[in-house]
Amino acid sequence: MIIVTGSATARPDTIAEMTRIALEHVHRSRTEEGCLLHGVHVDAENPLRLTFMERWADADALRKHFAVPESSSFIKRLRELAAEFGAVEVYDSTRLKI
Repeated sequence: MIIVTGSATARPDTIAEMTRIALEHVHRSRTEEGCLLHGVHVDAENPLRLTFMERWADADALRKHFAVPESSSFIKRLRELAAEFGAVEVYDSTRLKI
């Protein structure tokens, strides 16, 4: 399983638009093959910060997701609206049964 995390901090005048496009992106991404989880969350300590959490079945599914034109358009628009764009981190994970 592949886990992806990322964040972006809005300016006060862009948070509504950032939230709108983030939800649109999340809902579209959930329909893609191999998407196990795709969510966006508002930071409880900084309501201008959106954090993304994704889980993908494998690296191929994630590559296909990044190749979708809407994904590129979303990232470009998010960067335009953001006061700060945090790093996107990708992890290859193995689920442990405890």
